[in-house]
Amino acid sequence: MANCFDLSGHVAVVTGGTSGIGRALALGLAAHGASVAPAGRRRHLVEEVCGAIEAAGGAALAHTVDVRARHSLEALREAVLDRFGGVDILVNAAGYTFKQPTAQMAEEQWLCLMDTNLTGALRACQVFYEPLKRSGRGRVINVASLSSFLAFHEVAAYSASKTGLLSLTRSLACEWARDGICVNALAPGIFPTEMNRELVMGTARGRELLMRTPMGRFGDPAELVGVAVLLASAAASFLTGQCIAVDGGYLASGVNS
Repeated sequence: MANCFDLSGHVAVVTGGTSGIGRALALGLAAHGASVAPAGRRRHLVEEVCGAIEAAGGAALAHTVDVRARHSLEALREAVLDRFGGVDILVNAAGYTFKQPTAQMAEEQWLCLMDTNLTGALRACQVFYEPLKRSGRGRVINVASLSSFLAFHEVAAYSASKTGLLSLTRSLACEWARDGICVNALAPGIFPTEMNRELVMGTARGRELLMRTPMGRFGDPAELVGVAVLLASAAASFLTGQCIAVDGGYLASGVNS
């Protein structure tokens, strides 16, 4: 029986694919056979991830992107189509956060974060819709968050963006099912990366998060790869509109002591 998790011959685009969770997903998809375009704004990081993929025997395309600009996403799409001939998988991992009392947050801060985390994902989905449809096995994987489900102190903009992203996932899943495109999300638990490390490592916030996580530890980004490969593969042919939490039990947790 063929390996339904084999991504050989598939082409994946990963926005935000040069650091943190996005980087781990780009490397993981490549390790399972996909040709990958790990796109981000910083050219040197794009080239570093592509180099790691190629050193392991995979195929990669080095191309920068800014999800806040539609023309940038369109240029990425054309570069991927020119190099690989199609797109089968789109991973929306671009995003950032900040911690601030909501009463003091400037409207410009809110709008900028939404433009990246939520509207940026919408732009990417729209720009890559046609090649995903032509693929006949199109997959969209949105990187949601525990804050898609729960409130976290003083990160209202981030939480709202990730709640919106989960809603967008469900809406697109329903709209695009007829086009053969499966749209799902994964919700990471607490995975220390350059984006959030200062908030969770050795802080009172981090200690509370660990207390609420039944496994008693933070995740490693590599632990997200298995779910991403599932959602990108033929094994997910009847799976759409879902969000899989990879969180050490956080969302299931009640009292842990």
